[in-house]
Amino acid sequence: MSKVLILADHDGGKISKTAAELATLGKRAGSVTAVVLAPAGQGDALAAQLSNTEIEKVVLVESDDFARHGIPALVDALAQIVSSENPNAILIPSTARGKEVAGRLAVRIGGGVITDAVDVNSDLGATQSVFGGSFTVSSKVNKGTPVITIRPSAVEATSTSTNPAIEKMSLTISDSAKLVTITGTQPAAKGGRPELTEAKIVISGGRGTNGDFSQVEAMADLLGAAVGASRAATDAGWYPHTHQVGQTGKTVSPQLYVACGISGAIQHRAGMQTSKTIVAINKDPEAPIFDLADFGVVGDLFAVLPQAREAIASKRS
Repeated sequence: MSKVLILADHDGGKISKTAAELATLGKRAGSVTAVVLAPAGQGDALAAQLSNTEIEKVVLVESDDFARHGIPALVDALAQIVSSENPNAILIPSTARGKEVAGRLAVRIGGGVITDAVDVNSDLGATQSVFGGSFTVSSKVNKGTPVITIRPSAVEATSTSTNPAIEKMSLTISDSAKLVTITGTQPAAKGGRPELTEAKIVISGGRGTNGDFSQVEAMADLLGAAVGASRAATDAGWYPHTHQVGQTGKTVSPQLYVACGISGAIQHRAGMQTSKTIVAINKDPEAPIFDLADFGVVGDLFAVLPQAREAIASKRS
């Protein structure tokens, strides 16, 4: 049976939901050990959030060096843990931060990297969506320990009634990992909606909104969804670039993706076509997005979305 190590990332004192997703994939191959690299004094609270998951053990390291020296310190600690735990694979969230950690870690341990995987099987082979989503390929590292980054929401996390054992580890961060010192940070502004890359439902608007995202936002708030936007919408200044979904924006894999007034150019499709269910609303019946959609509505989003909200609200009541 294989041993899989996962990085349980966290932000603002909260473990990312991707930790449970990584554990679900890792369990297919064998036992799952989570690594929590926490600021001093916050480790126990963070580790406690990993209960009722497929994680069997938590390796907890507390150090203020992680905040002071950033990713090099994280990678230094991870490399030491990999050396002691000797896992068969390491799974990391496929975020900008996660990909940097994965690349640096693979160099340190002499392993291979697979990025943006949407699935992992029992023999630790990965499935990727490549070339702008035009192809799905199977990949496997054939030398060294595989380091695989997994797209958030690529899999539905499973839960258990067991709690993982917690092992506290004391590590010394090397001087070479402390060459950069972070003197200040500015956290990203967050609204009341879910984080785009972690949301189970995403409602996106495009050129068809004509710059008015009010209906898109209203639908998102009704469903507890995140709001996305096409490149055309963000380039026009209609919505922040931080919400762009696409090849040059963020990649999402929610359970439900609703494209409102988005034509479906390959640039956008590359960022959302691994969504489990895709609904398209567009006035143009020939829009490419309909080739990808599971359900399509030919119509004006400003007429369709209010009717959809009314129907959903009536069902709930």
